[in-house]
Amino acid sequence: MEVVGALRRVVSGPDRPPAPVLSRRLTKIQVYAVPLGLLALLGAGLANGQYLLENRSTGQFIAVVLSVWAVLPVLLAFRRPLLAWRISYPLLFVGALGKGPREAWPWTTVQIIGFLIVLILLVRREEPGVVAWVTALNIVPLFLLAPWTNAWGVTVWFIAVALAGDLVSRRRRSREALAQQTELTELEKARRAVLEERARIAREMHDVVAHHMSMIAVQAETAPYRITGLPEPALAEFTTIASGAREALTDMRRLLGVLRAEDSDTLLAPQPGLSDVGALVETARRAGVTVRLETEGIEHVPEAVGLAAYRIVQEALANAARHSPGGPVHVAVRGSAGLLRLEVGNGPGSPAVAAGGPGHGLIGMRERAALLGGTLEAGPQPGGGYRVDARLPLGEGT
Repeated sequence: MEVVGALRRVVSGPDRPPAPVLSRRLTKIQVYAVPLGLLALLGAGLANGQYLLENRSTGQFIAVVLSVWAVLPVLLAFRRPLLAWRISYPLLFVGALGKGPREAWPWTTVQIIGFLIVLILLVRREEPGVVAWVTALNIVPLFLLAPWTNAWGVTVWFIAVALAGDLVSRRRRSREALAQQTELTELEKARRAVLEERARIAREMHDVVAHHMSMIAVQAETAPYRITGLPEPALAEFTTIASGAREALTDMRRLLGVLRAEDSDTLLAPQPGLSDVGALVETARRAGVTVRLETEGIEHVPEAVGLAAYRIVQEALANAARHSPGGPVHVAVRGSAGLLRLEVGNGPGSPAVAAGGPGHGLIGMRERAALLGGTLEAGPQPGGGYRVDARLPLGEGT
């Protein structure tokens, strides 16, 4: 089947893709080589036509056709050598028309050189099966039209060219395969480095953050049993703290699973979106924050935008509770004209100092907005308190 397939390619198959892009040095050489080559082909065509008119009984029209036929395949051979060979091969039969008795070969010098250039370029690029068929077909007109003593010598030369070209082609393919394997190896190294770094981050988060969150949840859940005589509001507060800590641990485990995953197709739990903002506000209310929520036009929001909006509102509520405890908070989510606008403002509350120094919440909110092509502004309000204003584009088709 491989033999038949190679023959089919010789007859009507496409050319192999050209070699990779040339180096800068060879590209510069091409700038001068191409025009010189065109001039050489033009001169060779004119010389071939003159030779035919002087030494063979062909008319002027036939001489022009044969001359163009001899040089045209050379132009094509640098890009499509197999097509060029198909065009030049019939010339091995037609080019012998009108051969004079004094001529040692049935073909002119220009025809021979042109065909050899096409053959050399073909064997450098094509597969061994195609080269073998082309060599075998080239030998046929030799024994039909040339003297047998010359035909045997040229046959050996054709075979030598085919073998040499096959060696060059194999070497080139080996270099290409090696370069491709090297590139894949580098990509795999980079991928492994990313996975190792993600695993390191996951370990740190599990050993430090998750441990402390577990301790908070355990202490809040066991407080009613360890401390007697707690009033009902305190018991409810401990229950809320434990529930929030457990939810944070669930989100942490989901995040750790993402960090440790080795492929992007890992099945993940559904991410929160705009439909979950109401539950987020209720959680803040249970924690003692006075929150008022307004929503409008948020029925058709892309998933990525909904997740970013949820995280921005979540961080803004946490900042309000942390930096201005007791102050009222107003959350407005409005979608219109391809834009989703988030406004989270809080009034002045009791003075508080956040433990642990400045965090990265505001930076994270701005990054989420910027990733979607949106903007986020944050700053103090004239009457006291703080305000976060984010604008997220909804994109086309929403």
